[in-house]
Amino acid sequence: MSSPPGRRARLSSPGTSRSYSEAREELRRRLLGLIEGNRVMIFSKSYCPHSTRVKELFSSLGVECNVLELDQVDDGANVQEVLSEITNQITVPNIFVNKVHMGGCDRTFQAHQSGLLQKLLQEDSAYDYDLIVIGGGSGGLACAQEAAILGKKVMVLDFVVPSPQGTSWGLGGTCVNVGCVPKKLMHQAALLGQALSDSRKFGWEYNQQVKHNWETMTEAIQNHIGSLNWSYRLSLREKAVAYVNSYGEFVEHHKIKVQQLEKGSPGKLKVVAKSTEGPETIEGVYNTVLLAIGRDSCTRKIGLEKIGVKINEKSGKIPVNDMEQTNVPYVYAIGDILEGKLELTPVAIQAGKLLARRLFGGRLEKCDYINVPTTVFTPLEYGCCGFSEEKAIEVYKKENLEVYHTLFWPLEWTVAGRDNNTCYAKIICNKFDNNRVIGFHILGPNAGEVTQGFAAAMKCGLTKQLLDDTIGIHPTCGEVFTTMEITKSSGLDISQKGC
Repeated sequence: MSSPPGRRARLSSPGTSRSYSEAREELRRRLLGLIEGNRVMIFSKSYCPHSTRVKELFSSLGVECNVLELDQVDDGANVQEVLSEITNQITVPNIFVNKVHMGGCDRTFQAHQSGLLQKLLQEDSAYDYDLIVIGGGSGGLACAQEAAILGKKVMVLDFVVPSPQGTSWGLGGTCVNVGCVPKKLMHQAALLGQALSDSRKFGWEYNQQVKHNWETMTEAIQNHIGSLNWSYRLSLREKAVAYVNSYGEFVEHHKIKVQQLEKGSPGKLKVVAKSTEGPETIEGVYNTVLLAIGRDSCTRKIGLEKIGVKINEKSGKIPVNDMEQTNVPYVYAIGDILEGKLELTPVAIQAGKLLARRLFGGRLEKCDYINVPTTVFTPLEYGCCGFSEEKAIEVYKKENLEVYHTLFWPLEWTVAGRDNNTCYAKIICNKFDNNRVIGFHILGPNAGEVTQGFAAAMKCGLTKQLLDDTIGIHPTCGEVFTTMEITKSSGLDISQKGC
């Protein structure tokens, strides 16, 4: 069966004097040029029946398409390899409609049946914006600003549904307003209280009673948060990103309704609570009740069902591929709403920037969701990067791993008389990859600062031998990783007796 008529795309030769990497980069630019410059671009093979079906579909719709037959060009194999890097698809046909990657044959026919394909063909780049971001949190702001830097017209919709008391917060999302920033500042307040207690052992004498004023602390923290809210708005304005403090909801493909919701009104709740450890029952009437059971993803009331975006019905989380693309090709998701991903601000920021660069800058880099450093800012901090021991065993098998660990006693704790076997350090090494460190864990003071440095080393391929070859800074908590000798498999005692 012959293919229906369509313009045959050509790739000009990059020449033979270039290096391999230069030639690959030039090929990628030429492919992106074909994608950007054609209403419908099909990368095909002349003998492929699936490619033929797709070409017949567009012919039946009266849509002219450009076709590059990979079996009829000299560097077809290289073209298909670079295409797989751009799209994460290794097969043909590989189809783009108005710069949107449709996928292969099945996804294109599914889009045709749902009406999405016709919508993409009709729009023909006549959108009001190149990118609309729903949610002005860390990831959304990072993606919006990066897209604007790349010359795209961008809008950010951000609205926090008020509580029954009518309280809300400003631009910046969970991290700035009720997460990382206030948490770390309150953590610092707690550490200062502990330092006051320790200071007497170091010779500090004071007679007056030291008290903490909660209102003073919260006002100072809230003022700092307010300054951050303003700086985000200013940054969007400087980059010509349209910011609208309103609720965004999909009404159909490529169309979002913007609405201003009314503030909540105070209410009353009668609460009856029964103790799980005895017969005691507590009853009262309150205007605010806090259920500290984690967060829901606010994905059920933004019209995703109207355009066919799949969500996890139980959690509200959105499944995506490794390009953060949902099952609807032009809709992407980043940040805390992703299914199976870490709920961390720096992860969302990195994913947002990389997404914008892939969409509008011709870049290929994807977010690394494994080697992610993070810290729990409890009074005794816990920091980690890479795999937990349990996950490492699941992925690599226990017999292929060596786990080094030790308890340690920070010098600052000795004079203060604090416990000498509370702090803990552990690394997990892959024995069959040069003892590469695939998991890093520390429980101790300033764990966040320690973990951040070692995380960079892990991105560079840190091994146990490199740690052994590193001269430690004495006396610090971080130096314990340069002197670890006891393996978990040995069963030897890891208690510490001195500095």
